[in-house]
Formats: sequence, C-alpha cells, structure tokens
Amino acid sequence: MKKAVWAGLIGILALTGAARAGAYPARPITIIVPFAAGGPSDAMARVLAERMRATLGQAVVVENVTGAGGSIGVGRAVHSAPDGYTISFGHLGTHVANGAVYKLPYDLVADLEPVVLLPSNPMIVVSKNAVPATSLKELLAWLKSRPAPATAGTAGAGSGSHIAGVYFESASGIKLQYVPYRGTGPALNDLIAGQIDIIVDQTSNSINQVRAGTIRAYAISDDKRLASAPEIPTADEAGLKGFQMTLWSGMWVPKGTPREIVKKLNAAVVEALGDAAVKKQMENLGLEMPPQDQLTPEALGARQKAEIAKWWPIIKAADIKVD
Repeated sequence: MKKAVWAGLIGILALTGAARAGAYPARPITIIVPFAAGGPSDAMARVLAERMRATLGQAVVVENVTGAGGSIGVGRAVHSAPDGYTISFGHLGTHVANGAVYKLPYDLVADLEPVVLLPSNPMIVVSKNAVPATSLKELLAWLKSRPAPATAGTAGAGSGSHIAGVYFESASGIKLQYVPYRGTGPALNDLIAGQIDIIVDQTSNSINQVRAGTIRAYAISDDKRLASAPEIPTADEAGLKGFQMTLWSGMWVPKGTPREIVKKLNAAVVEALGDAAVKKQMENLGLEMPPQDQLTPEALGARQKAEIAKWWPIIKAADIKVD
C-alpha cells in the first residue's frame, strides 16, 4: 500500500514538473552577466536577449553583477532557483579559470547545467595612442626597455584579460603590472583616456575603438586574420610565434533545472544565432559563430571540462592568485 502511495506521489510530482516546464516561460527571464555594462560579455548578452524575447514570448533582462573576476555574478546564478528564470552568462574566465584562482563557494561543473556554447573571439593586444610603438615588435621592445612594467587593464584576477596578459608575458618575456577593473568595459575607457598602457583584450570589446582610432591595435591571438578587420595581423605574422588564445562564451542554468526548460532555452539561443541580423552584429564585433554541431548543452559541458583540464595547470603554475 505504501509503495502504491509513494508511486502515486512521484507520478503527481513528475506531472507537475512537466506542466511547469510546458508553461515555461510565464514571466521575464534574467541573464546574469558577471561584468560591467558596456563590456564584451554585456554586449553579446544584450544582442541575444533581445532576439530570445521574440522566441520565448517573455522579456529577457540582462543584470550586471560585478566583482571578483566575475565569480560573484556566477555565484548569484548558482544559488538561484533551478526554474529556468535565471541564466548564468560567462566565458573561459568565469566558468573555467575562476575555479583555479578563487576559493569558490560552488562547483563550476557540479552546480551548473550547460545550456549552449556561444560565439568566441581571439584576444587582441591594444595600447593607448601615446605609446610610441606602431608594430608588435616595436611594442615588445618598448615594454622591455621600460624601467618599470607597463600597466595592463584586466577584468580582475583570473579573468580572460588577465589570463591572456599572463600568456602574453610568457610568450614574449615581458612583465606587466596588472590593474583590475569590474570588467574590460571600464578598463577600455581608462585605456582611451590614457590612464593605463595596454590591454590584452577580447577583440569584441576593443575593435570599434581600434576602428575609431582612439586606441592602437598590434596583433590578434589567432591563426588567421579577422574577416571584419583584415588589416590587423596575427601574432605569428607580427613576430610572436605561438601566441594563440580564443575566448569562448556560454550560458548555464542552476543544477536541477528541468531538462525540458534547458531544451527550450537552448532552442531559443540557437534560433537567435541563426538570425541574419544577429549574425551580422556578432561579425561586426569580431566574433566567430560555433559550428552547428557544437550548439548543444552536451557540447558546452564537454568544452568546459576540457578547458578546465587544459588551463588549471597553467594558471596554477603561473601562481595567479587573488591579491
């Protein structure tokens, strides 16, 4: 008798969960971006949020929750209800590197469900216009000749810009003095104003300022030039062999979110990425679309685990820690 009652209760709960998933979404959805407004993550999230609204029939709101290299914003999402109404937006820095840099009160893999892999972009070495160098070789010579390290803006310890800066140091033999911000948007503003010397930045964050002539670009960390900015050489072409790094982004939800809701969110993002206007916006930002077969939750989960295996030993060997 008891077994029959328990079976009935389980059946009712399952049907209730299915009904909830079927009615989803019934109210606005929040995408938590763990960096300041105006930065590359914020820009991508807002483009996608607007297009997702049309598919899901509900407002999709971007909330910027900054601090600690993005770990505070990710934590906010992790500890939200697993109902599909809170999405964690992040990238290589927030959902891979931070696990090796910070003592997180959550597990980046165990406490999150992957939703979809998003567009990626290489890093770009940029400086304020007052720097006298006009090529990467000249920049490296200038950096090495300084009596004190040049200042380099980052989005915080362990962020993509910080890891890329450390990687740049290792590949070139130079030293930098890092200046942390709540995102590379504010860091870029200070670079334009001449308050810091360089950023090893996401291309999507800096490319419009490079085009406007307010900062100077030297090279990108890819094996091919950008279609949207073919005049910028690769690091290999500019004389720094082996400096290659791609910063990919993704979306996650709290662990325990119903599978059907994950599928709905995935489908909404995939539809958005297939939209011609969205593709054009991403291309203008220097972003590259993921292959179609990589647009599944499983593909993002596999990418995240593989990147943890790759980058954690590098980060720990470089002794990247919170100051």
